[in-house]
Amino acid sequence: MEKDEQLRKTRGTEFVSYAIKRMAQDAGYGARLRRADNPATESQSWEHLVGWCDLEKPWERTSFASIAAALARAKPEKDGAWGIGRALASCYDEKKDSQPARARLRRLLACDDAEEACRVLRPMLALIRSKGKPLCYARLLDELLWFGEKRKLRWAEDFFGRREQDDSDHVHP
Repeated sequence: MEKDEQLRKTRGTEFVSYAIKRMAQDAGYGARLRRADNPATESQSWEHLVGWCDLEKPWERTSFASIAAALARAKPEKDGAWGIGRALASCYDEKKDSQPARARLRRLLACDDAEEACRVLRPMLALIRSKGKPLCYARLLDELLWFGEKRKLRWAEDFFGRREQDDSDHVHP
C-alpha cells in the first residue's frame, strides 16, 4: 500500500479531507464548526461531529471539536504537512531557540490527557494560523485521538527538528 493510501485511511485524514471540502461548499457548516471548541456553543457542532466520533467520549469529542474549529477558522484549501512541533517553532524568529516557543511546547507536553491538550492547543493553533504555517490537522487529530507519551515525544522531536519532516509517522500503530 502506498504512503498516500495509508494516510487517507486514518480517521484524521478522512475527517479533515471531508471538512475542507464541505466548508468550501457550505458556509453554514464552517460557521457551526467554528463554535465547536467553545463549551458554551459546542453543541451546535455535534450534528456534524456525531458521524465521526462518539460524543459520549469526552477525549474524542474534544479532539474532533478542537480540530474542526481550527480548520473552520483557518479555511485551508488543503491540509498542511507540518507537525505541531515544527509549526509552533516556525512561528518565532529564533525557531526552536525561542523561549516563548519552548514555554508553549513545555505546557503542551505537560498535559495529562487529550482534553487538556486541546485547551492548551487552542491559542497555539490561532498563532500558527495567523502566521500561515502549513499545519497537518489530520496528523494532529490522529495524535490527539491516540494521546500519550509516544505522541508527546513525537511533538518534542518535531519541534527540535530531529524527526523526519514527512507525513508517514502520523498513521497510528
